[in-house]
Amino acid sequence: MRIPFVAGNWKMNLTRTEAVALAKKLAETPPTGSVEVAVCPAFVYLLPVAQTIGNSHVRLGAQDVYFQAKGAFTGEISCGMLLDVGCEYAIIGHSERRHVIGESDELVNAKLKATVASGLKPILCVGEKMEQRDAGKTKQVVKDQLQKGLAGLSADDLSLLVIAYEPVWAIGTGRTATPDQAQEVHDMIRSWLGENFGKDFARQVRIQYGGSVTAANAADLMAQKDVDGALVGGASLKADEFLKIIDAAGRAGS
Repeated sequence: MRIPFVAGNWKMNLTRTEAVALAKKLAETPPTGSVEVAVCPAFVYLLPVAQTIGNSHVRLGAQDVYFQAKGAFTGEISCGMLLDVGCEYAIIGHSERRHVIGESDELVNAKLKATVASGLKPILCVGEKMEQRDAGKTKQVVKDQLQKGLAGLSADDLSLLVIAYEPVWAIGTGRTATPDQAQEVHDMIRSWLGENFGKDFARQVRIQYGGSVTAANAADLMAQKDVDGALVGGASLKADEFLKIIDAAGRAGS
């Protein structure tokens, strides 16, 4: 059985004091049922958040990572550095990295390979823009991102992989894919993984949904057969809201 996984992507938000306070509240509130929880603060707050969550049930993740181990790469952060401050997860290929920063599928693939080799657990993000959905290209776009992002890797390499389906048109817009829309794409992703990496592998991979997840819609999304949790943006910045989403995932996984 896949244990639901809820991760909070805090993006470029919160001060150190706010991040620590939020992490403390989450660490002090055990989840209901079976659910894994992680938080992904800005790089500069990874260490104080790590110290705050300590050995609690809350895991630490990074919002991005670079594929080189060290060197003259100003502003970048290596896998080793993330591990050194206690990270367990790293988000790779988030839509904002792809569409705002301009990261290519090839760069996403290089980052994924480095992450896998280091022992960090990758959260690979895939998803389509509104014009692509309107043109009926959702499945084509997502399959292409999967194929290029996972190129050169085997099922054994990807044993720790998490995939986050995040329709770009639903991120921070207040619009959310319906539970049926989310399930349709999640089912397609799992089928694609089965065709390319084997059915046993596909069955165990957790596929999160990310795109304006809130306490109000979380339960309906988590109730879908192939929705194994959520990558939460804005709602993860409010402890009460985020805890309700975690609770919904825990109930779905029990």
